[in-house]
Amino acid sequence: MFDIILYQPEIPPNTGNIIRLCANTGAGLHLVKPLGFDLDDRQMRRAGLDYHEFATLAVYETWADCAAHFKNRRLFAASTKGTQRYDLVSYAEGDVFVFGPESRGLPPELLGSVAEGQRIRIPMKPESRSVNLSNAVAVVLYEALRQVGFGPCR
Repeated sequence: MFDIILYQPEIPPNTGNIIRLCANTGAGLHLVKPLGFDLDDRQMRRAGLDYHEFATLAVYETWADCAAHFKNRRLFAASTKGTQRYDLVSYAEGDVFVFGPESRGLPPELLGSVAEGQRIRIPMKPESRSVNLSNAVAVVLYEALRQVGFGPCR
């Protein structure tokens, strides 16, 4: 279906919420180190409740390792610097969405490696900094799911 990549996530409860989201939607979750927490962090596990066992989770040492895994897939980079509104893109099963760390977003070199039309953003007020990471993942993932008829979700 879809895959979510968290590039160097920092806040355990956000990742825990995203684990729960992925478990409930069938999306795969991929984490790129360094992580700002241990995978056994109490706050992360608490946010994910008992959904960890139902989520597909992979951890990569580097961005290069992760990118190589998805080299034949269409990748969308979510960023406040994105050029394309997330809801104006046509998504397809197999698409991959990458999100940056909470405090700084995706690094310019990673964002620049993604085609301009695949750098997506969530609309917000101009004076706002960003949307919470777990909320942003949910907004984008559910739009993609909506476009493909919600796949395995009913």
